[in-house]
Amino acid sequence: MTRDNDPAAVAELDRLDEAVRVAPGGDTTAQVALWRQTTRLETWFFIARGPEDRPHPYAVGAAQGPMVCLYSSAARAQEAARALGLVADDGAAVPLFGVPVPDAIDYVASFGAAGVVGVTLDHPRIGHHVPLANLGLLSAWAAADAD
Repeated sequence: MTRDNDPAAVAELDRLDEAVRVAPGGDTTAQVALWRQTTRLETWFFIARGPEDRPHPYAVGAAQGPMVCLYSSAARAQEAARALGLVADDGAAVPLFGVPVPDAIDYVASFGAAGVVGVTLDHPRIGHHVPLANLGLLSAWAAADAD
C-alpha cells in the first residue's frame, strides 16, 4: 500500500474545515485554502469498489449528481468505509487504493465521462465538495506547488 500522508497535513484540513464552516456567507477564502491544502497532499486515497483487478472509487449520490469520495489518509478512508456500512465493523480489511497527486486530479476528472459531477473530501467527516469543472484549478495549484 502507498505510504500515508503526513498527519500534520491532514490535521490542517480539519482546521481549514472549521474555517469554512464559520466563514461569512459568500467568503470563499477558506474554501480555496482547504482545496489548496488538499492538492498539497502526496496521495489521495479512495475506497475501492468493484473487481479487485479493476477497482473504481466509492462515490455518493448528491443533489447535483454522483461525487467521487476522496480521502486525505488511509485511516480516514477506513473510518468512512466502516461508518458508511461498506464493510463489516469486525476488523475486516477495507479495500483501498491511493493515487499520487497530481495524477489523482486527472484520475478523478476522468469519471466525468461516466456522469460523475464532483469530488467530495473525507465524506462524511468533512464533506466539502467541488465540481469536476474546478479540477483544472486544483491541477494548476498542484503544478505551482511542484515548481
